[in-house]
Amino acid sequence: MNKLNVAFEWITKVAYLNLLWILFTILGAVFIGLFPATAATFAVVRKWITGYTDAPLFKTFWKEWKESLVQANILGYMIAVIGYILYLDFLFVTVSQTDFALLLTIPFLIISILFGLTSLYVFPVYVYFEMKPLQVFKNAFFIMLLNPFPTLIMAFGLFGIGFLLYQFQWMALFFSMSMFALALLMPAKRSFSKIADKKQNYKEATNV
Repeated sequence: MNKLNVAFEWITKVAYLNLLWILFTILGAVFIGLFPATAATFAVVRKWITGYTDAPLFKTFWKEWKESLVQANILGYMIAVIGYILYLDFLFVTVSQTDFALLLTIPFLIISILFGLTSLYVFPVYVYFEMKPLQVFKNAFFIMLLNPFPTLIMAFGLFGIGFLLYQFQWMALFFSMSMFALALLMPAKRSFSKIADKKQNYKEATNV
């Protein structure tokens, strides 16, 4: 019975967090609120997976949303602009019948995949480390390259949740961004820990 209560409590927390994400996205007229609300969702999940499970949810979300208004929008719209440019390139490659366009297909696919996988780490890096937007992207890229297995887990996790939400669309109201944040942050935390351990081992080796 106790386990059922704990499970129900966590389901309620995850659903409430997702409702806060929707509310604060709307509060910022979507264009201003979406990315800060996403960053706040990741920040709350970060507290959960690092042991701060009793942190006041609304108070924490509101604080993180306010503090992320500028930086999170910069990060989010950087991703959106790059993604749109890649989309235009995709249209050019698929529509054009020239040999030049065909030559660009493989480099385009490689760049698109790398960008997509790097994007998975952007908000996890943002909520874990105090960095400027360009530093966030640079570190997200190198962390992605150095941790292929956690990155694959993140990608499959997103796909699995996305497929489930597609099948049961009513669930998106309660279990969309909050679940995506969990699916990304848990493997990302493992990647961060591995890198921290490697740095610590390197320091100890060089100090000998």
